[in-house]
Amino acid sequence: MDPVWDVAAQARSWDKLAAEKRFSHPLRLEWLRRYSAPRDSILDLGCGYGRTLAELERAGYESLVGVDFSFQMLLRCRAESPRRNLIQNDGRTIPLRGQSVDLAVLFAVLTSTMRDEDQIQLLAEVARVLRPGGLLYLSDLLLNEDARNLERYQRYRGIYGPYGTFPLPDGLVMRHHSKDWICELTQPFRQLEFESMEVITMNGNRSA
Repeated sequence: MDPVWDVAAQARSWDKLAAEKRFSHPLRLEWLRRYSAPRDSILDLGCGYGRTLAELERAGYESLVGVDFSFQMLLRCRAESPRRNLIQNDGRTIPLRGQSVDLAVLFAVLTSTMRDEDQIQLLAEVARVLRPGGLLYLSDLLLNEDARNLERYQRYRGIYGPYGTFPLPDGLVMRHHSKDWICELTQPFRQLEFESMEVITMNGNRSA
């Protein structure tokens, strides 16, 4: 099995699932309000159908752009709010000018980015588009210790990529991460807040 993550194939899988998926990573508005203002420009990278964009809009943030590699997800997002600024991209780069964004939001983007080198490149792209002193708000899935997850981590170890990477029946490939890797990956950024929590995944399961 080819261990190289096929971005185009993953985008097609997300296209097929765009109408049915529901995302639920909690947005900590109190964090944003401590470090940002409603006028700040915000990039929602991997915006999907726009759930987080909608929360930001309701919270009074006005300068928003959503980027995703799934055309059907963006169509759903557009249908729910026709005036949103949305861009389809290749899943590897950010089609924005350097130092043009005050805040980048990445919710469950790394879990859809399998290889270490692709995650490193993506965070480098985030650093490129952020203004000096800009903010990264990242929320993603950590390794779990329940029997269901441990079994699939072991079953697919070395097949799809790093430990914690596994396929789903719907064709998506997902990755759960060690806290140490997240800290290493985000080392170029100064950490302002950190919280471990339990979330409900898009398929209705509990995850760290």
